[in-house]
Amino acid sequence: PDMGTSEHAYGLLMKALYKRQLTGEGTRIDLAMFESTVSWLTVPITLNDSFGKKITRRGNTHEFFSPVSVYKTSNGFVYMAVGNDRQWKSIVSMEMFKSLDKPEYEKNAGRIVDAQNLNRAINEIMMNHTSEELIDLFNAMTVPISKIKSIPEVIKDPLVKRRLLFAKDPVTGNKITLAPPPNMTTFLERGNRELPFPPRFGEHNGEIFGRLGYSGEDLNRLKEKGVI
Repeated sequence: PDMGTSEHAYGLLMKALYKRQLTGEGTRIDLAMFESTVSWLTVPITLNDSFGKKITRRGNTHEFFSPVSVYKTSNGFVYMAVGNDRQWKSIVSMEMFKSLDKPEYEKNAGRIVDAQNLNRAINEIMMNHTSEELIDLFNAMTVPISKIKSIPEVIKDPLVKRRLLFAKDPVTGNKITLAPPPNMTTFLERGNRELPFPPRFGEHNGEIFGRLGYSGEDLNRLKEKGVI
């Protein structure tokens, strides 16, 4: 909720700045994490309140399509998603999935009804094959599939590694790694993707209060009173 609210706030700020440029008028921005979080419940709220459908936890499965889930392989896990009956027909045409070529599974509606048993059967088959083998097979059939990676594997991914950000503690010298931004900017690239280290408590008091017109003596008095 905190990061999502920040993204919503960014959008509202851009709208407010644009409105000010066009009209000269300001905009009041009032945003709460609760409201931001609830706004993501697009489908559940509509299904529940408009169609009386009870919404429950679904884990990694999908409300409208099957099979969609995480499956165990002989050396890890993969996420696979079937979005239409043509993709399902391609899967059961393979020898390893022939046992699932049943009339009741031909249409998505039938697979949704029996999703739990279907996912269990798929899991038992995939456990006998490596993630890499399955990914090659499903990619050839244009069925969405991806390996479930650990955090270290994600960090080492070439698409991620070249976008990681860094910051160095000027006191201890420790260098920390930060998650990559959604968009790499020229500003970050020019700075070798290094950001200033977060300030320590009160670190910039002198600079900030100085800009507000406080003298060194004023700051000392505030410190003596425990204000800063």
